Amino acid sequence: METHQSHQSTPETPASKSRGQKLVDNLRENLIFRSKWAEVNGAMGDLGTYIPIVIALTLVSDLNLGTTLIFTGMYNIVTGAMYGVPMPVQPMKSIAAEAISHSAGFGVPEIMAAGICTGGILLVLGVTGLMQVVYRLIPLPVVRGIQLSQGLSFAMSAVNYIRKVQDFSKKSKSNGDRPWLGLDGLVLALVCACFIIVVNGAGEEGGEGECGGDDDDDDDRQRPRRWGLRKIIASLPSAFMVFILGVILAFIRRPKVVNDIKFGPSPIEVVKLSKHAWKEGFIKGTIPQLPLSVLNSVIAVCKLSADLFPGKDFSATSVSVTVGLMNLVGCWFGAMPCCHGAGGLAGQYKFGGRSGGCVALLGAAKVVLGLVLGSSLVKILNQFPVGVLGVLLLFAGIELAMAARDMTTKKEFFVMIICTAVSLVGSSAALGFVCGIVVHVLLELRTWRTDHSCFLMSRHETA
Repeated sequence: METHQSHQSTPETPASKSRGQKLVDNLRENLIFRSKWAEVNGAMGDLGTYIPIVIALTLVSDLNLGTTLIFTGMYNIVTGAMYGVPMPVQPMKSIAAEAISHSAGFGVPEIMAAGICTGGILLVLGVTGLMQVVYRLIPLPVVRGIQLSQGLSFAMSAVNYIRKVQDFSKKSKSNGDRPWLGLDGLVLALVCACFIIVVNGAGEEGGEGECGGDDDDDDDRQRPRRWGLRKIIASLPSAFMVFILGVILAFIRRPKVVNDIKFGPSPIEVVKLSKHAWKEGFIKGTIPQLPLSVLNSVIAVCKLSADLFPGKDFSATSVSVTVGLMNLVGCWFGAMPCCHGAGGLAGQYKFGGRSGGCVALLGAAKVVLGLVLGSSLVKILNQFPVGVLGVLLLFAGIELAMAARDMTTKKEFFVMIICTAVSLVGSSAALGFVCGIVVHVLLELRTWRTDHSCFLMSRHETA
């Protein structure tokens, strides 16, 4: 009788759930907010990279902003649901840099051809499993060197945004020192930076810091007001508040921008690609972009996600496939070539993003803006205080660079620093990667020869 009853109860166990129910439960788990304000705050962590490049491509290369917002928003929602972490969707920077620097000969068709070629190669590497092989073979110090160089590069660009007046529509972006006062002045940027530091600190996790520990109850009784104030400050969505401030200032700086807004989505059309566009896109866009995509968009993202989210270890195969599919779909319709990025992941984590709901929320906002405002949104973004944008980018870059803090031996530091130095000075992650690999192999051979000699000497002495 008891056996029969236990047999009847088995259909109610979690193991017997249908595949559909498991999928729904998995999506709910991936998209749920760990903390409402923290996730909203984390969604702003990647805008310091996203907005300047999107504005520049829209102004210089006539990129369809509305289409880009709709497609990148959908990418955000899908990747958030798939991975359950704040997986970013960023512009492909080498392709964007080529388009901004040489806009006359590298227009929208060339940009899209470069994105399609890059996406196709990454898809093949992912489907064949070769990307996973690359992921396992590349030494961690080399990956950390790429992350450190990218983080420092972001941080240096951010400081330049804060100190200098910028014009993203021109190759030479800096137009002199930024004035101290004004709606896009140096004082405003410094106040925003100090506000984020006060709220977020150095990015302590799990409440670590001077308020953490086992003595919280004693502190609560002795200093209830001070402890309560700290909790309130720590719960503020600093990046979100800074971003909203920037939007308000954009309207204050040029109130007539309201007259430039046109409601409705931009027309989505298939981009016509000529043989010349394929050739120029592959040579000038895909070739320099591919090493950066492999290293920073796949390898470094997998390493960093494993560090930040120990229970969320993603294969290089899946990340490579998603990057490939994003560009094989969207670039045909004029959407900006996109990839994932370790800097975006670090930035969103820095400001509180812990789940896929963080980027899904950002994606939903992009889709709504793309459908409601279309390309006219660039008129607003063009008035956004660049100094404030630089502050957001600064903390994203710092968080990415801090991933290198797990290097413990002098040999690991040696390889990492060489890789970082070459990447920064040569302005090429691929060159830094090659130098890092060569140095790592030489050090391994040196260690092997030393160990082998000691082994032979010990055998000789024993004999």
